[in-house]
Amino acid sequence: MGSVLEVNGGKPLKGEILVRGAKNFVSKAMVASLLTGETSVLRNVPEIRDVEVVSELLAAHGVDIDYDQEAGNLTITPGEPFLAPTDRVERLAGSSRIPILFCGPLLHRLGEAFIPDLGGCHIGDRPVDFHLRVLEDFGAERSAAPGGMRLSAPRGLRARPVRLPYPSVGATEQTLLTAVMARGMTELSNAAVEPEIMDLIAVLQKMGAIISVDTDRTIRIEGVDELHGFTHTALADRIEAGSWASAALATRGDIYVRGAKQQDMMTFLNVFRRIGGAFKVDDEGIRFWHPGGELHAAVLETDVHPGLMTDWQQPLVVALTQADGLSIIHETVYENRFGFAEALRGMGANISVYRECLGGLSCRFGWQNYYHSAVIQGPTPLHAADIEVPDLRGGFSHLIAALSATGCSHVSGIDIINRGYEHFMEKLDMLGADVSLFAD
Repeated sequence: MGSVLEVNGGKPLKGEILVRGAKNFVSKAMVASLLTGETSVLRNVPEIRDVEVVSELLAAHGVDIDYDQEAGNLTITPGEPFLAPTDRVERLAGSSRIPILFCGPLLHRLGEAFIPDLGGCHIGDRPVDFHLRVLEDFGAERSAAPGGMRLSAPRGLRARPVRLPYPSVGATEQTLLTAVMARGMTELSNAAVEPEIMDLIAVLQKMGAIISVDTDRTIRIEGVDELHGFTHTALADRIEAGSWASAALATRGDIYVRGAKQQDMMTFLNVFRRIGGAFKVDDEGIRFWHPGGELHAAVLETDVHPGLMTDWQQPLVVALTQADGLSIIHETVYENRFGFAEALRGMGANISVYRECLGGLSCRFGWQNYYHSAVIQGPTPLHAADIEVPDLRGGFSHLIAALSATGCSHVSGIDIINRGYEHFMEKLDMLGADVSLFAD
């Protein structure tokens, strides 16, 4: 049984909310703790479903987990882990793609690992082939197993040069977690360098890893024989901060996002200001608000860091439906990120999607039959509708649209938002939203 959120929209969101650690970092740092038997402490951890899933996966491998939810402190003691029962891993795999990142640490600690069939949001092709190829290049051997596949490393893992065809965050994480204890020097070319990646590198360095990052997206990892526990405060979730900022803009509201950091959001802040939003940065967070008047149309193109983050694109699209003129969005990171636009059209938005690259340059999705560009004509008042949440980020964007729309909307499948947005119902209440949650 799922939940349905009843939203009486058309009311500006106003108030203050707190954003804690980044979903896309915290789960990876939790996996990194497996590289040692010593205790690690991770601070600023949000209470979200993805943290629960990784905690359950760690516990299934014999890891002791203690989570102080109020303080946001997670204490992890791997001790002597063991291989989790495959059926237990399979049950958790449908909720997350994180299990494949367990492979490097488990191969180092146990000499074997199990990869289940993977779940996650359906926003595009995220094949695991490259992950497997990296693991095999490092010396892992794979064989079929019920519900997935089993990996083993009878001769240990050995460093190999890795060049990514695209600066994939997941593939970069996989290489880092595998290379830190592999024998020899790994040169990782065309790597992702997102803030969450850099924070993971900081954690690994605290554990005893030797990692250098060059300006040309090359990361060099010198394998070490052992790693130790760490204490680390997670960087703030820039995706969640940008989502609430977009909600302030779309609803003509005023939201102070405590915990938001300017350094990690500079590209977003430039776009936010360009389309007519206002913000003020202080030491504790960032205030975002709609200053009145018309919003401005924009031409945006998503890209890997330091470009415009793909996870900021969807909530910004909702705000751009209220901008005066023609906005053009070119999505170059995921090929299927505009599925959420259909619901917006049903609410009155004028959005057309195209196969062609409508950005400044052609991208890897051009001429491949992917609808990866969008044109938005605004402003178009949004009206209430019944909406089915498609994925995490698209779902929050639908929520923003319902909050902006006139009338009473019903948003089903809302539970998926718990994967990445901490206490979002409580935060909506704090911001004065008129919402009610019902069982479906």
